[in-house]
Amino acid sequence: MQTAIATVSLSRDLASKLKAIAAAGFYGVEIFEADLLSFDGTPREVGRLIADLGLKLVAFQPFRDFEGMPEPQRARGFARAERKFELMHELGTDLLLVCSNVLPAAIGGIDRAAADFRELGEAAAKHGIKVGYEALAWGRHVSDHRDAWEIVRRADHPHVGLILDSFHTLSRGLPVDSIRSIPGDRIFLVQIADAPRLDMDILSWSRHFRNFPGQGDLPIVPFMQALGDTGYDGVISLEIFNDQFRAGSTAQVAVDGQRSLIYLMDQTGPRAKSAALPPRSVCSGFEFVEFAVEDHAAEQLAGLFAMLGFAKIGTHRSKAVTHWRQGDINLVINAESESFAHTYNIVHGPSVCAIGMRVGDAAETMARAAGLKAQPFRHSTSPGELELPAIRAVGGSLLYFIEPKGQLGRIWESEFTPSGAGTSGAAGAGLVCIDHISQSMHYDEMLSWLLFYTALFELDKSPQAEIADPAGIVRSQVVRSPDHSVSIVLNGSQSAKTLSSRFLSEFFGAGVQHIAFASDDIFATVTALRANGLQMLPIPENYYDDLEARFDLDQSLLARLRENNVMYERNEEGEFFQVYTQPFAERFFFEIVQRKAGYAGFGASNAPIRLAAQTRLAPPPTLPKH
Repeated sequence: MQTAIATVSLSRDLASKLKAIAAAGFYGVEIFEADLLSFDGTPREVGRLIADLGLKLVAFQPFRDFEGMPEPQRARGFARAERKFELMHELGTDLLLVCSNVLPAAIGGIDRAAADFRELGEAAAKHGIKVGYEALAWGRHVSDHRDAWEIVRRADHPHVGLILDSFHTLSRGLPVDSIRSIPGDRIFLVQIADAPRLDMDILSWSRHFRNFPGQGDLPIVPFMQALGDTGYDGVISLEIFNDQFRAGSTAQVAVDGQRSLIYLMDQTGPRAKSAALPPRSVCSGFEFVEFAVEDHAAEQLAGLFAMLGFAKIGTHRSKAVTHWRQGDINLVINAESESFAHTYNIVHGPSVCAIGMRVGDAAETMARAAGLKAQPFRHSTSPGELELPAIRAVGGSLLYFIEPKGQLGRIWESEFTPSGAGTSGAAGAGLVCIDHISQSMHYDEMLSWLLFYTALFELDKSPQAEIADPAGIVRSQVVRSPDHSVSIVLNGSQSAKTLSSRFLSEFFGAGVQHIAFASDDIFATVTALRANGLQMLPIPENYYDDLEARFDLDQSLLARLRENNVMYERNEEGEFFQVYTQPFAERFFFEIVQRKAGYAGFGASNAPIRLAAQTRLAPPPTLPKH
């Protein structure tokens, strides 16, 4: 199958949209009439631009309110169609999308509509044009693809076919098995759109909240599997009405769209010619987190790591890079002046510039990433150094792929000289592994990175949650491996004053805002951290008074929580304890957590309290100078 996208899915002017669509690797494009009408040029020039970009104009749309009209509206409908046929000749396309009538004046009846389409097919044939009929979920008389197919079947004309749209079928809960009975050669085009589950009218849902397959909650895969059984082998096109997409980066949204279709066809069998992907990569944990700092900040960060119980166990053989370890956690401080980290630090300040993911096969992971339009990264290496496979990730940071059992798993032995306390010098503070990493980003980027992670890795997505910040709402969504060894929390806010948004403005882009370390005994860990001189985030007394009322906690446990600024949550799965450090360089911070029994959440009920506590400690935002 070949991929396409409707111009309505993207922001900016028509020429910019077309260039982004071509750059993303799409085969074709659907021209939305409003984009053509606003274009400062002739239809013939649009057609020439499309051809020059190497694209195929697969359809012109929409042609509205045609079938079932009384006279004189019926005659005007055919006259309008003739005008569109002539326009399509100039554009260079041979498919007109006709959507089901929504006008109150429309008259129902399958045979009446079929007769209209038979006559329209005759007119279209004279122009060498085909018409495709699509059932809108809010159509006046036809809102079901089964009725639309029956109209096409009865019209019985070779220039009249069916157009399927996943949103119109799935939003109404229509059975996808009915698609299997439709001959593939009678389907002229298939449009795909996902969407989150929302309790609202279908028209508003469709016009504002559609998204790419894999970003929403609709059962797109069963829809595609049913389509595959028809023998359809035509174009799969994206038609997305989404306020975020229309306000976002044209180029990035186009890449996300192509990525979503490649991933969808990878899941369902039929594939784009360029997509022969290895399977989604299985992650077994975070191999390392790398921090970009300058010399003076490197000393301060090293001091923080030491207070957290980490031991410096290695120094890079040729670079200003140090390796710190505790339990199964590897942290890297990179102060090398000739490096990617240095460039990253110039832009973002002290920050996480790279994450290493443990994968079973790094080469396969890179191949899949390339097939999904990820941007590979190669850095210069000195003789004897390993070339670690990497791609660009959130905020321009790097994501490395490490095979623990292969040569790449020997990075610490091959590139670092043992130093400092070594592997046995520091007692540590009881931190055992990275529990999760939290990344903050602009709200309109969340869907992009959600798709990125779930298409590349064997990660499942959680439902989106809303967290109250003192200055607005923060939306949060988790992607997580089945064994919970990898959890990444994506946070975004539309309010410019939330802590998440302030991080973005001060950080100059998306990135890691905090890292959570797991402990088997959080009170012993906090005792060790305090003995090392580390200050924890102070939590208000009112919080602990409320805890007592909510959970009827043992008084001794409540006293320990209060004394150590530890927050607590409990559900039917188990218990959760969490405590936070204060921010480093006003950019990132650390969290220590302990999970008991089968607790799998992230302390969502505590998040507003934590955000309020951090907001109190944060410096006032910098006001622009006039």
